[in-house]
Amino acid sequence: MNILILGSTGFVGKNLLARLQKQTVYKVVGVSRSTGTDILNYEQIAKCIRTVKPDIIFNVASHGGSLHYVKEYAAHVFSDNLQMALNLYRAVKEEAPDCKIIQPFSNCSYPGSSAIQNEENWLAGPVHPSIFSFGNSKRAIYYLSKCYHEQHGLKTVNLLLPNTYGPGDSCDPNKTHALNGMVIRMLKAKQAGDKEFVVWGTGSPVREWAYIDDFVEALVLAIKVEHMEYPLNIGQEKGYSIAESAKLIKKVCGFEGDIVFDTKYPDGDAVKILGNSKLNKTFPEFEFFDHEQGIFNTVKYYEDKI
Repeated sequence: MNILILGSTGFVGKNLLARLQKQTVYKVVGVSRSTGTDILNYEQIAKCIRTVKPDIIFNVASHGGSLHYVKEYAAHVFSDNLQMALNLYRAVKEEAPDCKIIQPFSNCSYPGSSAIQNEENWLAGPVHPSIFSFGNSKRAIYYLSKCYHEQHGLKTVNLLLPNTYGPGDSCDPNKTHALNGMVIRMLKAKQAGDKEFVVWGTGSPVREWAYIDDFVEALVLAIKVEHMEYPLNIGQEKGYSIAESAKLIKKVCGFEGDIVFDTKYPDGDAVKILGNSKLNKTFPEFEFFDHEQGIFNTVKYYEDKI
């Protein structure tokens, strides 16, 4: 089986590439802009697909970043994500119509007011204004996959995941994922000898996190699924408060200062976790990585980078 990974040098992509290369039943090719295949260029992605002749394409290429970044560069974020998808689906239709596309969406594409996020409510309200560009670009890609299936029979498996964390992410606070960003900031506070570490808000909001190994495992399991354009949650219906996560990071990295909460900043929604009833039916064998061990692995990774 030929597998093509788009975005193979990013956080998810390089971990997925390493995982699949261990399985000899797959012939895996990874590409990204840095390797010479820019998905924003139709001719480049079409040539890539024509050459590789993939049976499976993992589309983990994405333009995103911190809340501040996706708001400041809203037009670029939305248009780049949509243009990459438009080029991909057109190229697959022209060059490899029997190929299946597997792609993850962030749970920030759920309505901004949702608490336990169940699939049937995914499109029941608007995306939160803070991530309007990124969240809506993922919804648009879903509509694109649905239209290409209706007209051309192209197969897609779409998955919904919580905010990811773990070793291998960027060290740039504007590009890294939220929990990794907290790890980086606390390690820097430790190095600077700071007496306090400031968390914006009360620390009470509960958020679910996807460890990178779980993210990759979900993508690999999706190979078994023939077609599932409406997204499936990959979540355990369990979260941790921001304060709990901050205390875990403090414990692992050995920060001796106090964690303080700047309540001038709003908290956002009280709870945002993914419902798991459909996951349990689709992949009943799925087991999630221990959160505390995940924090430990992440801190150890960034200790060598900061």
